Amino acid sequence: MKLVKKSRRGAFTLIEIMVAIAIFGMMVAAIYSTWVLILKASRVGQETAAQIQRERITVRTIEDALTCIQSFQASMKYYYFVVQNGNQPMLSFTARVPGTFPRNSRFGDFNLRRLTFTVEAGPDSEKDLVLRQNPILMDVDPDEQSNPLVLARNVKYFTIECLDTNKGEWVAEWDYTNSIPPQVRYTLVLGGNDDFRGAAPTLGITNIVTMQSITMPAIVQMPRGGGNNNQNNLNNNIQNNNQRNNNQRNNNQNNQNNNLNNRKNNSPM
Repeated sequence: MKLVKKSRRGAFTLIEIMVAIAIFGMMVAAIYSTWVLILKASRVGQETAAQIQRERITVRTIEDALTCIQSFQASMKYYYFVVQNGNQPMLSFTARVPGTFPRNSRFGDFNLRRLTFTVEAGPDSEKDLVLRQNPILMDVDPDEQSNPLVLARNVKYFTIECLDTNKGEWVAEWDYTNSIPPQVRYTLVLGGNDDFRGAAPTLGITNIVTMQSITMPAIVQMPRGGGNNNQNNLNNNIQNNNQRNNNQRNNNQNNQNNNLNNRKNNSPM
């Protein structure tokens, strides 16, 4: 008589199941952490790329405006040049902006406008660099006043310096509102993302812009009713300058001739 041997089925113990669940949980947590890190890094990269592009647009706007600046001494109430630094930086002047300048469609053919760059409080307690524009014979539009063009967000530092040729140095204040400086140096620093591992990288740039124009003296302008007098004064000044130059050249020539004759007379025979 044969005995049938019963097989015993293997089963997981409670401890093995708990260990397996713990290992699976750690793997899921590791995958989730890696995925979150990738998403955060991707977001920071996109924000940085957008920030760099925004900085390029800001730099292009500032430099296009400065290189197209215009100023006339006879109408300084429209063409004054103002620089302000400190807690509320401001740069204001009049320029004949190009056709590609921002918000040109709003002002139509009025391309001679006063441009005012300021740093103001933005959302989330950040500071933004904004631009307001208005044609020189008009006040700032209410919509433009309340909704300026935001050139850069999260501005950490913005300063403007002017080259004072009398002092031979860069100055933070421009006292000569009736003229424009020969060169302007500006520094713009934008803050980065504060959420990525506690880091806050910044983007900074410092550029020097040489003015393409100078303040036009009042004498060369011909307002209505006084154009002939101004033109006559200008012609007289030109003639006087030419006469002084001719006299100076004649005096130099005479001095050279006298020196040559003296050397001939003093030379040994």
